This record gives sequence, C-alpha cells and structure tokens, in this order.
Amino acid sequence: MLRSLFAGVTGLQSHQIAMDVESNNIANVNTIGYKYSRANFSDLLAQTNQIATAPQGQIGGKNAVQIGLGTTVSSVTRIHSQGSIQNTDKNTDVAIQGDGMFIVSSDGGNTYKYSRSGDFKFDAAGNFVDNNGFIVQGWVRDEKTGLVDSTAPISSIQIPPGLTTPAQASSEVVIKANLSSGDKVEQFKPIYTLDTNALDKTGIDGLANTSDDDRPEFFNVLFDASGSALNLQQGQGMWTSYKPSTISKTVAAPGAGALAINVNGVAISMTFTGTETAAQAASTIAAKINAQTATTGVSASPDPVNPAVLVLTNDNTRGTTAVSKNISFTVTSDVAATGLTAGSDITAFQYTFIDAGAVPIGETTATASQRQFTTTEDLRAQMQHDARLVGDDHTVANNGVLDSAITVEINSKGQFEIKNPGSAGTDEYDLRVSVTGLTSAGVTENTRFTQNLQTLSGTLTTGSSISRLSQAFNAATHSASIDVFDSLGTKHTLRLDFRKTALSASGGTEWVYEVSVPSPGDIGGTINKNELTNLDAGRISFTNTGALALATIPSLTYTANNGSAPNQTINLNFGSINQFDGMTSFDNPSGTSGISQDGFPGGDLVGIRIDQSGTLVGSFSNGRSFGLAQIGMAKFSNNEGLVSDGGNVYLQSANSGDPIIGTAATAGRGFMQSSALEASNVDLSKSLTQLIIIQRGYQANGKTITTSDTLLETLLGIKR
Repeated sequence: MLRSLFAGVTGLQSHQIAMDVESNNIANVNTIGYKYSRANFSDLLAQTNQIATAPQGQIGGKNAVQIGLGTTVSSVTRIHSQGSIQNTDKNTDVAIQGDGMFIVSSDGGNTYKYSRSGDFKFDAAGNFVDNNGFIVQGWVRDEKTGLVDSTAPISSIQIPPGLTTPAQASSEVVIKANLSSGDKVEQFKPIYTLDTNALDKTGIDGLANTSDDDRPEFFNVLFDASGSALNLQQGQGMWTSYKPSTISKTVAAPGAGALAINVNGVAISMTFTGTETAAQAASTIAAKINAQTATTGVSASPDPVNPAVLVLTNDNTRGTTAVSKNISFTVTSDVAATGLTAGSDITAFQYTFIDAGAVPIGETTATASQRQFTTTEDLRAQMQHDARLVGDDHTVANNGVLDSAITVEINSKGQFEIKNPGSAGTDEYDLRVSVTGLTSAGVTENTRFTQNLQTLSGTLTTGSSISRLSQAFNAATHSASIDVFDSLGTKHTLRLDFRKTALSASGGTEWVYEVSVPSPGDIGGTINKNELTNLDAGRISFTNTGALALATIPSLTYTANNGSAPNQTINLNFGSINQFDGMTSFDNPSGTSGISQDGFPGGDLVGIRIDQSGTLVGSFSNGRSFGLAQIGMAKFSNNEGLVSDGGNVYLQSANSGDPIIGTAATAGRGFMQSSALEASNVDLSKSLTQLIIIQRGYQANGKTITTSDTLLETLLGIKR
C-alpha cells in the first residue's frame, strides 16, 4: 500500500517539474531567439515479486511479476527548431535562418558565448555588441589588403566612429564594347590627313606615327560620307587621267597599196589608189580611226594648219577598260608608204587595289600606266607622282626628275585634294582631271569607290588658287570615356578612341586605339608616346566570329601634374582572348555596353547594412561600398548539449561538441537576414494544451494518494 503512496508522490514531483518547464516556456514566449524546453518522463525501477520462467514440457512460461515504483523527469530537452523571422526597422538587427549561433564575448575574445538573439548595436566606442554588452565576434577588414579574411581567427568586431576611407587611385579600366564589323556604320571620322612629305614607317603597327594625322589607312575598310562601306575588292579601282592623251603624225602622199595600223589594240586597215594627196590620206586615216572611237576612245583629225599632219586625241572620259584609255599607235603594214610611225601618249593611269603588304608606302617608280595601291598613302603618292610625270614631258618613258608643283593631299575632311599652284614653265601644265570606273576580266566596277573620287574631275589651270576635291573617305570609329582618379581622389577623364584599320587574314576586323587625357595630365607607357596628352596604345583584332583575337595592351602610366602621385599605373582590360566577355566585333552598331574602373575619392562612412553572409557593408559619402567586417557563426554537432547561461546566451558543454566556426551560408550554417529578428519558437497553443495535460496528471497522482489513504484507513478500521 505504501508503494502506491510513494508512486503518487513521484508523479506529483515529476509533474511539478514539467509545470516549471512549461511555465518557463510560456514566460519566454516573446524572448528573441528563445528555444523552448520539454520535460521527459521515465519510470522508476520496478519491484519484482516473481521472476519470469521459461516454458517447461507441457507447461508454458510465465512472465515476471513487477510492480512499478513511480516516475521521474529523466531529462529536459531544449528544442532548437527554427523560430519565425520578424522584420524590424533596425538595420543592425540580424536573424539566422537555419543552423548556427552568433558568437559573443565578454572578455575581449578570451572566452566565447553563443546566442540566437541578433539584437545588435554599436556602442560609443564602435563595438558591435548585443543587449548584454557582449562584443560580437567575427573578422574585420584588413586596411593593407582592403579585404575581410574569413580564414583568419575571429576577433571582436569594432568599427571606429567617424570612419573615413582614403582615395584610391585607379589601377584598372574594364571595358565591354562592340566595334561594328558591318557594311553600314553610324560612327565614323575622316581618314587621316596626308600631305606630300615622306612618312615615317616606324610605328608599332607597321604604320607611320609621326603624328596622329599622317597615318595611312587601308582602303578596303573605308566608308563613304553616308557611312556605307566601299567594300573595295582585289583588282577593283579607277582610271584617272590628268590631261588628254595626244600625238601628232605626219602623213606622206601614199602610193597604191594597203595600210594596216593598230590603235589601242584595235586593228584598222585601208587601201589607197596612189592618187591621194597627203592631206586626203590623213583625212581617210582619221575617218577610219574615228569609226572605232567608241571602243578605243581615240579620235583623229587633220591639223587645221597643216592638213597632212594627223592629230590623235583621247580625252580618257570613255569606257572603263584599258582599250579605251591613252593612245597606243602602231603601224603593222604600210604598203602604201604613208610614212606613218608608231607613237604613244600615257596620261591616264589605272589604279587597282591589292591586299595589304604587296606594295610599299611611297611614290611609285613604275614606268607603266598600271598602278597598285593598298593604303590611302599609296594612292595619294602615286596620283601625285603621275600628275607630275605627265607634266614632265607628257610621256612615261622619260621618268626622270619630276619638277612640277602639282600636289595631291588628303585634307582634314578626309578628301583627296589636287592643287596646281605652279607658274607656267616647262614642267607645268593645265590639269584636266578625268576619273572613270575600272573593269577588267572577272572584276566589276566598284561604283561607290569611283563615285567618291569622280568629283576630282575637272580643269585646274596652272597657278590656280582653287583645288579639286573628292568626296570624303571615312574610317569606322568608336569612342568611350570614363573618369579615373589619382591618389588625391581628383577625377580625370580617360578617353579611348578606336579606329578600324584593316581586315585580318581570317576575315575578322582589326582596329587601332588611342588613349588620351586632358591637359595638364601626362599619359605615357611602354608604347611610343606622341604628344603630352595622347598615347598610341596599340592594335586590337577580332576573329571571324567577332571574338577578341589579340590586343596589344600597354601598361599606362598617368601623371596628373596636380600634386598627386606621379606615374600612376592604369591597366586596360578588354576581355579574354577568344571569348565574348569584353570587346567584340559583330555586325551591330558600335557601342559601349559597360565600362568601369576601380578608383574612387575619399569619403566618410554614412551607413552600414548587413548582407546574407553576415558582412557589414559600409556606405561612404563618395558613393563607394565595401565590407568592413563579417559576423562569425558557430555550428555545433549537438545543439541540445549547449548550456543556458541567461541573457539569451549559451555556453559550450562537454556534450555539445566543439564549435565549428565559419561564415554564414557555408558548410551547413544558415544565412543571415538583416533588419530582422528570430522570434521565440514557443507555440503558445501547444504550451497551454500541455498545461492542461500536466494539471490533469498532477490531479490524477493526487487521487492516487488520497485513494491509498482511504484504503489504509479501511485497513486500520479492521482492528476496531
């Protein structure tokens, strides 16, 4: 009977403990980061009145007879389930979503405490603390490297009040842009100005670089005034005449017989009776030649003063082939004995485009009427040479010293310009320029190229102050600029000018670029520097898919000349080779999609926010933001083994395991949410229900005691 009394007592005691645990849960229903506890009941050792017996023969086995001695609370388990996240208006509040604990210290990091309560703030000294004044542990930005090293040991997080960041000089410019490879461009500039002076050919790209404006350009990448590509192909070009071709031949009175001549490759024949005079013979020959003028371009007529003299003329304005240009006169058979002799006059020249590298830059020394050009300087120099050659003695054969003052230049508008400033003299003459198209076997006329130069056609008298101009030739260009900073934080504009110069062997495009800064800044580098504020930086080329193929990128040095540190190194980043992550060359309009640099002026701290990794990101008055510190997070193999130390903190115990410290959102640790707090995980409805269960259990155990008391009273009454 006494056993039931004591069993009831253990039941009362255990339920009292459960009541205490549940009361504590309810008391902490609004405690930030609180984790509720649960009392775990277990029975006490039972008294065995009869042991169990095994089956024997025909008699089955018997179970043991045991009488329980009550219950006890074997453990109190803390349930570390996730509490709900509540948003707040305080940017230093932090909630953990997932596993892990904040680390705080009350003694400068000698010992650690752990908490789920992220109600943090900065104290007067800039310490990042919780409501107990314990300093949050983590990693602080290294002033030398400018980085937060989360692999280093943790320490107290402190951000000094009134923090400022010094200026950082720009060290890298990253640009992402497309340089158009299309036949129609919206951004273009006139070709470089070229004059009659010999050009220096020591440039980094095989081109002249005596100044920004005397660098020849390849004709096959040029555009007209509307931005349409010339698309000049191998063998295409033009005919240019500087004066009508003319020769005079004296005709003798013929005898009876035939005459066979050849004019520009066209055979012409006729027969005389022997009764014609020299003038009549000249008239007959002229008529025969004029019958072929549509083909040869050559017309003939007797000299008005001396009709026996046959004058052949070609104004070089007809046709697009060699047969219709200049005069080539030969006598193949003169049975009639007219006395005619061969003669020629070359004043029209054929200029054909060929691929790069086939001819050198400079004036030609060829004696034929055919010329080849690749660059703007090739064509300019050859046209000037030929115009002076015609003035020498009207023949190609006499290719001696050319004394004519005729010049062919390329002006600042990208136009070919012919001038005839000389005074009357042996080598001076009135220019009658005629530009026509060019066709040959398998080669069609490039009308856009011809039309661009046909405005040169016309007369320029010797000593004239006017000039003949072509239409403008243009190069595809693109410009981008960005502000960079010196060591004082002063802003300077860095400009990049790109210019299309050639087609690569694989079919891609090639560009050159120049870097410039405003005066009085001085930019230099490993490449030849031209002027105070400009640097010819190099070449950039692309594959036939538009990817970056090659870029000659110098290490720029910049001196602002304003008291800041001189020789500031600035690296240009155009992207990865054979990739599309930087500069590209597609058939799209040229444009810059992104350009950035890493410099900034000095600034004061104006605000702090916390990201999901627990990084305290400082915002400064200069518009820059970077990590100032990072909150550490500890993970335990057994969270239930942690020991509560009051004040919403826990201590490590022998059964919790050692803390595994790292950053949020890594290695199973949860992420952090700023401007939020984790609420208590106490479920009030469950706790109140549990109170009812505990109450009924307590009452039932009380009934056990009163019932046992009644039975004892009955037993004692037997003796009466």
